[in-house]
Amino acid sequence: MRRFQTSSLLLCVVAATAIPIVPWKVKCPPQCVCQIRPWYTPRSVYREAATVDCNDLFISTVPEDLPEGTQTLLLQSNNIARLEQSELDYLRNLSELDLSQNSFTDVWDFGLKSMPQLLSLHLEENQLSELPDGSFPGLGNLQELYLNHNQLRRIAPRAFSGLSSLLRLHLNSNLLRMVDSRWFQMLPSLEILMIGGNRVDAILDMNFRPLSNLRSLVLAGMNLREISDYALEGLRSLESLSFYDNKLMNVPKRALQQVPGLKFLDLNKNPLQRVKQSDFTNMLHLKELGLNNMEELVSIDQFALINLPELTKLDVTNNPKLSFIHPNAFHHLPQLETLMLNNNALSALHKQTVKSLPNLQEISIHSNPIRCDCVIRWVNSTENHIRFIEPQSTLCAEPPDLKRRHIRDVPFREMTDRCLPLISTKSFPSHLEVADGDNVSLHCRALAEPDPEIYWVTPSGVKLIAYAEDGRYKVHPEGTLEIHGISAREAGLYTCVAHNLLGADTKSISMMVNHSFPLSEDSLELVVADVQAYHILVAWKPHLNTVSSNLTWSSFLLSSNLDMTNVARIPMGTHTYNITRLHQDTEYWACLHVAFVDLQAKVACVNARTKEAAHHYRLLEGRQSLLTVLVLCLLLLAASLVARYGVGAEPRRARELLRGATAVRVVYPPIAQPWARGQRGGQLLAVEVQAAPLDC
Repeated sequence: MRRFQTSSLLLCVVAATAIPIVPWKVKCPPQCVCQIRPWYTPRSVYREAATVDCNDLFISTVPEDLPEGTQTLLLQSNNIARLEQSELDYLRNLSELDLSQNSFTDVWDFGLKSMPQLLSLHLEENQLSELPDGSFPGLGNLQELYLNHNQLRRIAPRAFSGLSSLLRLHLNSNLLRMVDSRWFQMLPSLEILMIGGNRVDAILDMNFRPLSNLRSLVLAGMNLREISDYALEGLRSLESLSFYDNKLMNVPKRALQQVPGLKFLDLNKNPLQRVKQSDFTNMLHLKELGLNNMEELVSIDQFALINLPELTKLDVTNNPKLSFIHPNAFHHLPQLETLMLNNNALSALHKQTVKSLPNLQEISIHSNPIRCDCVIRWVNSTENHIRFIEPQSTLCAEPPDLKRRHIRDVPFREMTDRCLPLISTKSFPSHLEVADGDNVSLHCRALAEPDPEIYWVTPSGVKLIAYAEDGRYKVHPEGTLEIHGISAREAGLYTCVAHNLLGADTKSISMMVNHSFPLSEDSLELVVADVQAYHILVAWKPHLNTVSSNLTWSSFLLSSNLDMTNVARIPMGTHTYNITRLHQDTEYWACLHVAFVDLQAKVACVNARTKEAAHHYRLLEGRQSLLTVLVLCLLLLAASLVARYGVGAEPRRARELLRGATAVRVVYPPIAQPWARGQRGGQLLAVEVQAAPLDC
């Protein structure tokens, strides 16, 4: 996104290359080249400038007898360490002076006291370490000043006094440790400021407030960890902002609200882990947003981008852990045309995400581990007219039978519209070591149809659901587990579970605290909590660092014949299980098989006998055929009642015939008979049957 700051310069360079360079027929200093070259002013106005090029000559002084009409003097890559006013005083038309890559160590060695015609001054890549007050006297019309790649450690508050016409200032790649707003009080006309590459930890409130005309601000590579809420206060004309390659853990959303005219925003190469809800909201003029090359970015959460009515391009690429974009991550982005999502860890992009972008014209999802199942079915929809960028590289990674198949060739119409959750392997690591007192965030994300629910299980087996807070633990609805002020007691195996109606997926992480990891030494015990005629409820105490649990049960019939063994996988965080569909008065064995993170396995078994069924249940169980006959008789009886008393007859009469009913309620499809026009009509929906015997 650096091109936002240099686009006009690039246009100038391209245009300049198309214009021929002609010799300047004057007496030229030895080894120098004198030509008429194209030149653009700091305001991008084209001119033809009389140029003397003395670059790369390894000279230590300015050549004598320069042509008096010189407008551009290039002295780059020499050994000049001192410059006197008299050496250039006679060059009345000099507009640009390039002294970059020389040997200046003190600004006072640059002895120009009065050059009101000078517009551009290049002092980059020297050895300047300090700028005292009044460092550039007599340069009242200077519009460009390049001081980047020096060794500046200190800039006095009034160092730039007298430079009221300055439009562009480059202070990037020095040794500055702070930004002082007093520097900018002398620069009311400044439009472009590049101050990146300095080891500044934080931008404080009102740092740039005097720069009301600033259009472009580059804060790249500064080691920034924090942007205060009012750091950008006063930048009402700012259009382009770059935070490239810093240490920002969160989007500085409150600070961004202070620049309502922002059009281009570069947050590339920052250690953001999540783009959270409302991180980008009501930025009414933002056109392009870059969220690339973020090593720690895991997810873009629900409503992360809201009401960006002029956004046309969103770049989210080369983020190796980005595995989840919430189906409702984008809201009211009516002008978005280009969505770049290539080279991430995305297994899918939900159809709702695409539907929320009505003007989307092209999308790039290649070089992602795409899971070709129901979630991604939209790509082959007949309603989909979106152009895929690099479709030949947009391939399935899963399931195995579709691996490396072009996504547009997959027969999605033959697939079901439901599929299991899948937790990305890159959501969080499998091992993590932290220190006592640290705060830890673990991000678990999954996509499926229907949408999955996510919960976490602690090492002690406690189930943590979304919105609930339990001591040091907090689970967010997107699936993030936060542990505040962790201690050795919180060390162990944490498991994320994503489940829907079709099943579940799990992923675990082993967390060591101060090199400590507890192991379970308690014996495993399975107990019978309740026994009834047709079910047995078993329970067990949760154990530390359980990886998986399975329950098996079987019955012994006729003394020695073993029934088929049943197996159930126990969901993480579950410590009771109701074994159902059993036979009454039957002996059963149940065994719990538990695997632990240290590769141990334990088994606990228990036996119980189901109760004998109550008398009326046995009667129903043994006489199901009789009940069926009873229902059929009831149907015939109801039909005869309708025929005898008419459809409009009082229903009370039918109830009188069936008075004394008990246990059975039968509901069946309506019985309807035709009736004459104007006659009351009705239909019999149900009959409550009493215990009195019926003659059928």
